[in-house]
Amino acid sequence: MTAIRERLARSGSNKTYDKTCLHLTEEEVARRVRAGEKSVVRLNDSNLPIRPPPTDLVFGNLKDAHASLSTDPILLKTDLFPTYHLACVVDDHEMGITHVLRGEEWLLSYPLHLDLYACLKLKPPQFAHIPILLNPDGTKMSKRKGDVQVIDYIRQGWEPHAVLNWLALAGWGAKHEVPLPTHSSEASSHPARHGKLLQNAPDSTSLMTLPEMIKEFELSALTQRSSSLDPMKLEYLNKHHLMRIWSTPDGLQSLAERAHDTIKAAFTTSSHTNISYIKDGRITTLRDIVRYGSFFFVDLDLDSDKACDMLKRVKPEQRAATLDLAISAVENTLPEQWGRANFLELECKELEAVEVPYKVFMTVLRHALCGQKDGPAVADVARVIGQQRTLERLRNSRSHLGF
Repeated sequence: MTAIRERLARSGSNKTYDKTCLHLTEEEVARRVRAGEKSVVRLNDSNLPIRPPPTDLVFGNLKDAHASLSTDPILLKTDLFPTYHLACVVDDHEMGITHVLRGEEWLLSYPLHLDLYACLKLKPPQFAHIPILLNPDGTKMSKRKGDVQVIDYIRQGWEPHAVLNWLALAGWGAKHEVPLPTHSSEASSHPARHGKLLQNAPDSTSLMTLPEMIKEFELSALTQRSSSLDPMKLEYLNKHHLMRIWSTPDGLQSLAERAHDTIKAAFTTSSHTNISYIKDGRITTLRDIVRYGSFFFVDLDLDSDKACDMLKRVKPEQRAATLDLAISAVENTLPEQWGRANFLELECKELEAVEVPYKVFMTVLRHALCGQKDGPAVADVARVIGQQRTLERLRNSRSHLGF
């Protein structure tokens, strides 16, 4: 076969087979089989039945690209097992498949599959070829590069509903005119696709539940170009899915229960890992509680590099004035008022008197309560850790000044 293909290529032909065996008699075929010669079964592409041109639910009307197919494609291999092309056609028919959704790389094989349906006198299902998903850098997703299995994202702490939301919206958001089918039988099976119909779809960060996705999804609203998976959109969707869950008491309780074991394992000596305490967090994924919120559960190391970097542009006297003010405000707040009071409002009442810039003021407080730049709002941290721990941390930070 290699020699045949090379000879055809040298002659300028784009064929891949010279149909050598097409004219063998039945007797010759039987003799060769008895002699143990290997054989295959091919589709004679020079005698195909007439059928409608290919139509796709995403790409619309397509051209028959027979030139891209091999000559007389093999249907049964030398081991008598069917090729994928024959197997998928027979299998889909036997299972009563009405719609086939597959990657756009199968567009090249689409004419062959329609030929097989026509040869077998079977009604083909409707086809939708879906543009492939790409990495953020535009390369094709691969199991050798990055996370390509859904379970990989679940293991990293992303919410299942957020991942589903993210994947469903990748490439779903087109607003384009759907072409009119060219064949009457096709037109009757696609009543919603007559004429020029402008399809509407959600934008790529719409927060959607599974029932909402099922209700609104429309294949004709998929884009006809490959889409990249933007991790920033997953962060956005995941955070807002969590916000939707914790907006109800039962949802917040369920999130705290899910996070409890992970937090307990990460901070084994902490006395602040009970579920009621965890319920006050604000995060993008549940794993963020451990990754970025260690200051909720363990004592701070104000001598760490990240803690010291926060105070590089803060004068010692500014730090002292801020902490003295904060300590006084917390000490003068009654315990029963703490849950209702806004920590920052308590502090800001006397801010003008100490003549400390607001940015410096906030940096000193975040340093004292969190020991790091990133995290929830300072007022939220103070509310979560409580009045006594807030006061202890402010005093601890003040004692580090040594004057």
